[in-house]
Amino acid sequence: MQLKKKPVTGMKDILPREMEIRDYLIGLIKETYKQFGFTSMETPCVEHIENLTSKQGGDNEKLIFRILKRGEKLKLDTAKEEMDLVDGGLRYDLTVPLSRYYANNASVLPSPFKALQMGNVWRADRPQRGRFRQFMQCDIDILGEPSNLAEIELILATTTLLGKLDFKNFTIRINDRKILKAMAAYSGFEEKDYDTVFIILDKMDKIGLDGVAKELEENGYAKESIEKYLELFKKITNDIEGVRYCKEKLEGFLEAETADGLEMIISSVESAKEADFKVKFDPTLVRGQSYYTGTIFEVTMDEFGGSVAGGGRYDKMIGKFTGQDTPACGFSIGFERIVMLLLENGYEVPTVKEKKAYLLEKKMTKEGLLKVMSLAKTDRQAGKQVLIVNMKKNKKFQKEQLAEDGYIEIVDCYADSVENL
Repeated sequence: MQLKKKPVTGMKDILPREMEIRDYLIGLIKETYKQFGFTSMETPCVEHIENLTSKQGGDNEKLIFRILKRGEKLKLDTAKEEMDLVDGGLRYDLTVPLSRYYANNASVLPSPFKALQMGNVWRADRPQRGRFRQFMQCDIDILGEPSNLAEIELILATTTLLGKLDFKNFTIRINDRKILKAMAAYSGFEEKDYDTVFIILDKMDKIGLDGVAKELEENGYAKESIEKYLELFKKITNDIEGVRYCKEKLEGFLEAETADGLEMIISSVESAKEADFKVKFDPTLVRGQSYYTGTIFEVTMDEFGGSVAGGGRYDKMIGKFTGQDTPACGFSIGFERIVMLLLENGYEVPTVKEKKAYLLEKKMTKEGLLKVMSLAKTDRQAGKQVLIVNMKKNKKFQKEQLAEDGYIEIVDCYADSVENL
């Protein structure tokens, strides 16, 4: 049987040009986030299947790459259900593993704990532009901080990073799950219907108000509730005044401190931001993961046509492991989407070393080779990136390829003239 040279569907080989950007981006992310006090940590790529299927990951739980039990534990002939065969899975995000990590190590970690975690995750999703089945995630989380300082620092750190990559005029969309619930309760929807209502609301940017109204009607909800609900969206503005309107209109359904906290986050980020972006209150922002308990936010870019980062507060997840709730808030950058946009924009890594190549003729002597290697050593000590390679028959094409790879100085080395280099 002939071996397959293409990677598995939804996964990809990474060529040197992209790898150069990825390496630079990883370094810049760590440097920037550490300036904000975040500490690098790591969790295994394999997680207990019980943790991954704990109804905290929303639709991601349908996309788990499950791992069979190993050795004598794998008993195919007597298995009656999936759990008889499976005891682990590849992580679908970094948040569930982080929560387990914190629950297991809280006694030796600072409080609050500002975590930076980067690593591959896996989802059996349908591949499309900017979406793969194996992809890098980059998360920053603040655990043990109940105040809005967590949200403010997460947003400022993430937007500072995007600014360093020359992204401009992007938008931070921000909302609160408590506002979503208060709007639904005010309109007369029952609590058991919230998830369905929010799933439909999440399509607002694609189907508009009329489309949302139609789907709500098709699901059998009362017309007066639908009209009352959608009337709110017509009157709420996308700024601090919109937050204040919610505070006043939803009195009795929404705690005043929720609206006050959101206003504080928006005004603080606006006054302290380092990058060029807008902050927009968006009452239609839902975010699918069911573990979010409060503030939620996304970064959208017109050039991508969707979100490139997102996160929120998840104060209940760690309690699933410890029995005691711990304040937690996180922001995840769509690493693969950022890399894709940088490649499409022809981004040049600003810290690339000067690249120099020595081309050796085929009959180069031992003495000549040693001379070239000595020169290359001196160049490297001077901070240059140096390549020594044999000269090809089509030297012109070879030099063109090297130039495309960024080699600005190319030296022809012949045995009879190497001493003159």
